[in-house]
Amino acid sequence: MLSKSQARAFFLVGTAACSLAFVALTVDTFGQLPSRTNAAAITPEVARGKQLWDENNCMGCHTLFGEGAYYAPELTKVYERRGEFFIRAMLVDPAAMYPGERKMQRYDFTIEDQDALIAFFRWAGTVDLNGFPATPNLMPIAVGDGVAATGGRPQLFNTLCIACHAMDGQGGRVGPALDGVGSRLDAAYLRRWLENPTAVKADSRMPVLPLTDAQIDELVAFLSQQKD
Repeated sequence: MLSKSQARAFFLVGTAACSLAFVALTVDTFGQLPSRTNAAAITPEVARGKQLWDENNCMGCHTLFGEGAYYAPELTKVYERRGEFFIRAMLVDPAAMYPGERKMQRYDFTIEDQDALIAFFRWAGTVDLNGFPATPNLMPIAVGDGVAATGGRPQLFNTLCIACHAMDGQGGRVGPALDGVGSRLDAAYLRRWLENPTAVKADSRMPVLPLTDAQIDELVAFLSQQKD
C-alpha cells in the first residue's frame, strides 16, 4: 500500500512522464510529416486536383487514404494500378469505358482539370501510409515507363486495355479476350479498330480512346504478335 505522499508523487511523476512522452511523440510526428507525405511534390496543380476532389464530392463514392465511401473503387494507389491513360479516359467519359456497368457521372472536366486530378492521384500514391492499401492481386501493375512487369506487355496495355479485355486469364470481361488476336486480325484492322471502334462496328461497346499515333503503333505491334 502506498501512503498519501507516495501516491501523490507517483501520480505527479507518472503524469509528467506521460506528458513528456506525448509531446516528444507529437514533435517527432510533425517532423516526419513533410517526408512521409512527400510535401515537396505538392505543386499548385496537385493542390488544384485536391480542390476538384473536394468540390465534386468524390469521397461520396470513392475512398482515399482509407477515408470515404465504398460504393466505388479505392483510389489511393489508382495511378500505380491504372496509369494516366486509364484515369484520363475515365475522367472524360466513365460510362463509355464500362457501358451499362459503371454509374459514375460525367463531369465534363477540362483538360486542365484532368491534368490536375491526375497529378493529385500521382502524388497520393507516393504518400507513405505504412503499406496501406495492400497491393491487390487482381490486375497487372504498371511499373515505370515502357514495358510492364507482367508478360512483357506494354505499360499502356496493362493500364488501359486490360481493364476491359483479358489476356492469359487476367483482365476484364467487358470485351473479348485478346489471346491470339494477331492470328485473327491483321495490323490494318487492329489500327482502324483502335482509331475508331464504331467506324468498324457500329454497335461496338468500345469507346474512342484518347490514344496518340505512337500509342496506337505500340499497341498494334504488340497485338499483332499475339499468335495462337
